[in-house]
Amino acid sequence: MIAIGCDHAATALKEDLKDHLRQRGLECLDFGASGEAAADYPVAAFKVATAVAQGHCALGILLCGTGVGISMAANKVRGIRAVCCSEPFSAKLSREHNNSNVLCMGARVVGAAFAKMILDAWLDASFAGGRHCARVEMIAAIEDGSFSC
Repeated sequence: MIAIGCDHAATALKEDLKDHLRQRGLECLDFGASGEAAADYPVAAFKVATAVAQGHCALGILLCGTGVGISMAANKVRGIRAVCCSEPFSAKLSREHNNSNVLCMGARVVGAAFAKMILDAWLDASFAGGRHCARVEMIAAIEDGSFSC
């Protein structure tokens, strides 16, 4: 199950990506805005990030105007490694090297066709482990306050 959420700026892109996920045979749980009425991106970020962090959903997708604000909010939830991507290469490497678990994009930055390419690159990649494990563990240590250098 994939959690998906958005603010008012990204409702159309959210619907396009939900259809794309279904075409890939994936189920999603929608935590996003459903119309053009103003909706605060931190609310969607919190709901999606919490669903992922608590294990109710394996991964999350968050959308706002730029992807920046919603990624910042999601990263405040313990255990979330949200990445804001505007192209497929970073999306792929964020999974392989950083074990990202929430993908954020901006509806005003990428069009629907390119967003699907970014999403596919992210979904098709997996954590490489190895030398990257120590770095992901460092991120977790920063988050829980136990990191030192």
